[in-house]
This record gives sequence, structure tokens and C-alpha cells, in this order.
Amino acid sequence: MFGSLGLPELIMIFVLALLLFGPRKLPEIGKSLGKAMGEFRRASNDLKRSLEEEVAADELRQVGSEVRDLGRTAVAAVSQAADEPRAPADQSAASDQPPGPPESP
Repeated sequence: MFGSLGLPELIMIFVLALLLFGPRKLPEIGKSLGKAMGEFRRASNDLKRSLEEEVAADELRQVGSEVRDLGRTAVAAVSQAADEPRAPADQSAASDQPPGPPESP
């Protein structure tokens, strides 16, 4: 929580604060400092959450755009295939049969 501050450093800071502010003011200062740290933590969590939501919304918009593009491509391919002329059914059936024995004259 305090980074690289160890127990001796924290005790030194506490003693220094006690000498500077006195025993009556120190609890009030600690309380206000604790409230300020809590508010800062809440604000930073809210900011982080809103940024994550915005990134997720942006990703959804991008995926939606890609899906629309794929849908347009598919519709264009189907309409192009529908516009192409087809071979008559008799020719395709005849070409599917294996060649039989040669006919004798």
C-alpha cells in the first residue's frame, strides 16, 4: 500500500506528524486524509470503469460494422449468382452419366 516504505519509515513519519500537529489535531488530519484517499480511489475506479465500458462499446461498434460489411458482401454474391445464366437441366444430367460401351454399327 505504501510502496517501498517500511515500518521504520512509517514510525518516523508518524512521530514527525505528532510533533508538528500535536496529539489533538492528528486524529482529525488522519480522518480527513483517509476520506480524501477513499474519494480518490472511488474516482479512479469510476474513471477506469468508464474507460473499459467505452473500449467495449467501441469494439462492439467495430464488430457490428464488420458484420454489416460481410452481410453486404454475401448479398452481393448471392444476387450475382442469381443473375448468372444456368445450363439447362438436360445437359447437366447427360454430362453426369458415365460413358457407356461404344455403340456398334
